[in-house]
Amino acid sequence: MSEEIMERVGAAVTLGREGDPAAARELLAELWDEADDPVQRCAIAHYAADVQESVAEELAWDLRALAVVPEQPDARFTGFLPSLHLNLTDAYRRLGDLDAARRHLAFATEHAPVLPDDDYGRMIRGGIDNQRGLLT
Repeated sequence: MSEEIMERVGAAVTLGREGDPAAARELLAELWDEADDPVQRCAIAHYAADVQESVAEELAWDLRALAVVPEQPDARFTGFLPSLHLNLTDAYRRLGDLDAARRHLAFATEHAPVLPDDDYGRMIRGGIDNQRGLLT
């Protein structure tokens, strides 16, 4: 995986968090076009979803991220899957497609055991629990 591309992904994430989602979207779209590694493309699309202006655009980017994950994902993808499916759960729920939201919640739950026992892992597990509560 190109370190330079991932550094630029980090810069785009920072732009989004610091209040410039338009610049983040632009940089992530450029990176999407440049990257050829599936793991990079998954990460780029996953982060691009977070800075979109509409839920429909967010969903489209999350689906792009999922589309580059191989049918039999290897260890390079496993860390993305719980968060990716959690984001898909949330987007589908906000769009009113509760069946799709529940399917992705099941996938997020299935992949959650790979999460580390740290702040990130707890955040994603908490998000899964929150979505479960919203969908019951």
